[in-house]
Amino acid sequence: MNKKKTYIGIISVAVMLALWEVAALRIGSEQIMPGPWATLLATIRLFAEKDFLLVVGNTLLRGLIGFAIALVLGVGLGIWAGINEKFEAFLRPWIVVMRSIPVVAFILLALIWFKSGSVPVFIGILTMFPMICTNVIEGIRNVDGKLIEMARFYHASESRIIKEVYVPAIAPFVVSGISSAFGIGWRAIVIGEVLSQPEFGIGSRMHAAQSFLNVDVLIAWTLIAILISFLFEKLIRWGEKNLIKWK
Repeated sequence: MNKKKTYIGIISVAVMLALWEVAALRIGSEQIMPGPWATLLATIRLFAEKDFLLVVGNTLLRGLIGFAIALVLGVGLGIWAGINEKFEAFLRPWIVVMRSIPVVAFILLALIWFKSGSVPVFIGILTMFPMICTNVIEGIRNVDGKLIEMARFYHASESRIIKEVYVPAIAPFVVSGISSAFGIGWRAIVIGEVLSQPEFGIGSRMHAAQSFLNVDVLIAWTLIAILISFLFEKLIRWGEKNLIKWK
């Protein structure tokens, strides 16, 4: 079954590339729609640039900082809200606001409040935190109440109950939240770079390529961003499988 899925995935990518090539030939202008081959050459040239690693590294760093802060806040506040209904009622409007306000609105405000390099980090936190926190709260709600009653019957401390009952139970929910949050958060971080234009960043290079009508370079940077997101997704899935084995 896995081999069949792999073959279907390969066919899907091949169809995608074929449609891309047909569209490029139909338009007949590489300045508007470069074909797959021209884009591949542009991508290879990007890897050869002297500041390529600096550009990608800065975007990765911003993403990881935003993710780390969102994870700590999401798990910590999520556990507290899951245990304490009053705090959950207090926290819920904050989560609703973060989820409802368009990302662009946050970015425009952040451009006023922060330096250009900090804007993507701020946007990443606001985008990823609600998803992680909501999943943790949901995980806490699904903990078997009998286990909690048993732990308290034997006079286990609250810290021990959290460590030995809640944390193992919410682990799958946290992984699921991380997977969803990072996918959306990564896109938000790149968008933040496009608008804030820090000196080094994938989003900054995408904006520069668009300004000079270097469409092949723009698509090349987009493909690199997609590749990084794909690799992180694989890493998260690998961690999820190992978590299941651990449980």
